[in-house]
Amino acid sequence: MKITVRLACLAMIGSSALAALGQHPKEAVDYVSPNIGGIGQLLTATIPYVQRPHGMARLAPVVTPGIPDRYLADKIYGFPAGPALLMASAGETSTRPEAYASSYDHDFETATPYYYEADLQSWGIRAEFTAAKQSAYYRFTFPASSHAHLALSMRDHAEFSVVSDHAIEGSERADGTVSHVEQDGPETREYFYVEFSRPLHSWQTWQHGEWSHDQKQSGEHIGFVSDSPSTKGEIVEVKVGISYISAEQARHNLEHDIPGWNFNQVKAETRAAWTDALGAIETVGGTERQRTIFYTALYRSLGRMTDITEDGKYFSGYDHTVHDAEGHDFYVDDGLWDTYRSLHPLQILLNAHQQEDMIRSYILMYQQSGWMPSFPSAVGEQSVMIGHHAASFILDAYAKGYRDFDVNEAYAALRKNATEATMLPWNRGPLTSLDKVYFDKGFFPALAYGEKETETRVTPERRQSVSVTLESSYDDWCVAQLARALGKEQDAEYFTKLAHNYKNVFNPAIGFMAPKSADGEWISHFDPKLGGGNGGRDYFTEVNSWLYTLHVQHDVAGLIHLFGGRDAFNARLDRLFVEQYGTSKYTFLGQFPDATGLVGQYAQGNEPSFHIPYLYDFSGQPWKTQQRVRQLMDLWYGDGPLGIPGDDDGGATSSWYVLSAMGFYPVCPGSPVYEIGSPIFEHTSIRMGNGKTFTIVANHVSARNKYIQSAQLNGKPLNRPWFNHADIANGGTLMLEMADRPNLQWGSAPQDAPPSMTTEKQQPAISGAE
Repeated sequence: MKITVRLACLAMIGSSALAALGQHPKEAVDYVSPNIGGIGQLLTATIPYVQRPHGMARLAPVVTPGIPDRYLADKIYGFPAGPALLMASAGETSTRPEAYASSYDHDFETATPYYYEADLQSWGIRAEFTAAKQSAYYRFTFPASSHAHLALSMRDHAEFSVVSDHAIEGSERADGTVSHVEQDGPETREYFYVEFSRPLHSWQTWQHGEWSHDQKQSGEHIGFVSDSPSTKGEIVEVKVGISYISAEQARHNLEHDIPGWNFNQVKAETRAAWTDALGAIETVGGTERQRTIFYTALYRSLGRMTDITEDGKYFSGYDHTVHDAEGHDFYVDDGLWDTYRSLHPLQILLNAHQQEDMIRSYILMYQQSGWMPSFPSAVGEQSVMIGHHAASFILDAYAKGYRDFDVNEAYAALRKNATEATMLPWNRGPLTSLDKVYFDKGFFPALAYGEKETETRVTPERRQSVSVTLESSYDDWCVAQLARALGKEQDAEYFTKLAHNYKNVFNPAIGFMAPKSADGEWISHFDPKLGGGNGGRDYFTEVNSWLYTLHVQHDVAGLIHLFGGRDAFNARLDRLFVEQYGTSKYTFLGQFPDATGLVGQYAQGNEPSFHIPYLYDFSGQPWKTQQRVRQLMDLWYGDGPLGIPGDDDGGATSSWYVLSAMGFYPVCPGSPVYEIGSPIFEHTSIRMGNGKTFTIVANHVSARNKYIQSAQLNGKPLNRPWFNHADIANGGTLMLEMADRPNLQWGSAPQDAPPSMTTEKQQPAISGAE
């Protein structure tokens, strides 16, 4: 109570002091810096989106093609108008979109979650934009010019019509639907409806470089450009509605989102939406740098689209579209391999009922396509990276008490995936001979050394045999838990047996997970560090055996037993963080480009690593979790363009930081448990979707005071480094006493370890529905 009062008083004093100076205290949204991560460590950079939280309209400048580190791009080529490219210029007209591009300077740029501004220096134009849920709003301030232009360009299976002197509508084939179009019928298209604040008195269209005055154009490389004089400071506004149903629906969405012409009002409404969303987690303490990183990471964790377009119900997704019986379009998360680990568990805390709605959309997807989605790539074609991780996503919600969906239908879909869908990476369809080895012998087979591929459905992504075995055994555990909860004991026993398959690829002679050929023999000449070719893909997914050997989320206790006990396991964990590359660093990263954010062989830039620092909580040394988590946050997350350790993958990498900065992380989604790390804030309050508040208080926390001395949960002593979701589901308080030296006794006894499959008696009961 004294701590809460002290923090409240400090906050009041700070706010009063700022008010006296005529300043407003910073809100969470003011800390967000969307250009963090704009230079990739090796692969993909982040994008500084302006959008509503989980909104469909996601806007960012389109910069010079061919420069993946977009923060370093020299020019802005335009702005998204649905599938079209919108650009303002002053000069000669052209049928080449690049002719309208403009240089820009980040020193004359404002980037926030709700508003963007840049000087188009080549033309002397000020460009601004904000976003509503399904619409974009642009404002261009022109110089005095005899030729001021607004240009729209499109490139791929596109069409548009000039429908009035104020409006254009059109559509373009959505990315990623080519193979679906060729094989299965109607393509998915993205539609737009554009309105201009002044009449289009003079304009032309083009196709393939040829000018025209036709009101309609279709095909490849088409465009539109207006040509009017402008006075100095003249403002032209452009509003864009988008849809995946029709141009008429795009117009309806625009009229619903932005009925008038008031740019500042829409900007203020979008800021308010972010203020509310980011304000769900209130923090006290930490440095300005840490708060900037934290709230930017939270912003990225709330970016993926979740809204059905017509009635405001929530569904999951990003760029995969399906339709319900009434023709409404909605979207399914296109990367569960990335997001099941931390992004979805974070979103369950913040808005669990939204996650239930996502699951309902997954069920509908199953009903329409015949498969439960795991990593969709295009409508009607659901290629899976590896694993059927919808099982984890759905079990995690169910186990935490959120069950407003057809559980039996969900189980039927998961069971079908687990028993009838191939496990081959980036593939979908019936079982192959390789899958049958998994069911019959307990592992997914690798090619023998020097053997040529004989399975025709293996893609250039290779077999990834060890990773497939490990991740499938985890998914089988998830299906087993749901089967048991539904009283399907025979199924539960069957899938629990499969969940032990991870043991079949552990080679005790070398102490690593290793590949086996279909005859059960270990692959010869296997190198746990450099084996498997590009990305390790002969045997692993993007990383090597040093990391995947520790990828047994559902049975850490069983993994510790394979190593011979806690001492040997801790020795391996310690060595992981200092083990070097076995070759030059540039050669290592050339083979494993996804393995960025390196600390020894540990790679913070790729998802299979995320749970590993928390494994010390299972092996009696939780103080090492506390030290490592702090090190990783300080080392690999920053407040500048290099501030993301690897691909953010739709918020996956950012959500790890959000959870870790608050002081806990779910090692095994599907088990309603959180492992404790080391918070960076003195006080964190999480406003959960049910209106209850979970608070973490870290007394005396600082950069050096990273070690937990003692803990209380809801006023009672907590002597273990984990807690149940049920303990906080209706609100609660975790209070930690921090110091600069580890307490080697706290949470270190064998009975203090979090639950695992092998220690099933410790597994918390699945909580009741709320």
